[in-house]
Amino acid sequence: MSDTPNPGTPDPGTPSPGTPNPADEILDFVDENDRVLGQAPRGEMYAKGLRHRCAFVLVRDPADRIFVHRRTAGKLAFPSLYDMFVGGVLGAGESYDEAALREAEEELGVSGLERPVPLFPFRYDSPDGTFREHAYVYEVRCALPVRPQPEEIAWHAFLPEEELVRRLGEWEWVPDGLAAYGRLRALRAGGGGPA
Repeated sequence: MSDTPNPGTPDPGTPSPGTPNPADEILDFVDENDRVLGQAPRGEMYAKGLRHRCAFVLVRDPADRIFVHRRTAGKLAFPSLYDMFVGGVLGAGESYDEAALREAEEELGVSGLERPVPLFPFRYDSPDGTFREHAYVYEVRCALPVRPQPEEIAWHAFLPEEELVRRLGEWEWVPDGLAAYGRLRALRAGGGGPA
């Protein structure tokens, strides 16, 4: 895959007929302390700004490059924006660790991935209060050939971290991922633990 996105490439982000609608997926919604309060369909949770759970996985290849992608236009949250994490929402009753591995394998189009290593918990609240999540940030090494889901990922590449950092000011990024990546960089620069 080219390191430069082609804006003219068709975006296959709309689910095909017969594919379950992501807006109907049942998720746990939680309070500020990550305690489950109930369940609701994803679309309703987004519409009402209910706090939900997510797993973010930073994927590195054997050359230490980071998997970067642009989300499809059909995504419910942050369509067509760039992201340096794979991952997603936890299904009702699913653990962060289970979701991290499931989401990484699904989005990368691989099986047999090593279990992602948990780095730190992360809470994101959008400035307007409409998007709120509890997340856990993970990291994993992937030596397998990736075949990303075309319904999820419109473009992808493994980028050296220096290039990723340079692109932070050039591309439009998912705000929660950008905040989590900023925290990861700050923790690593300050020697603040395993992150």
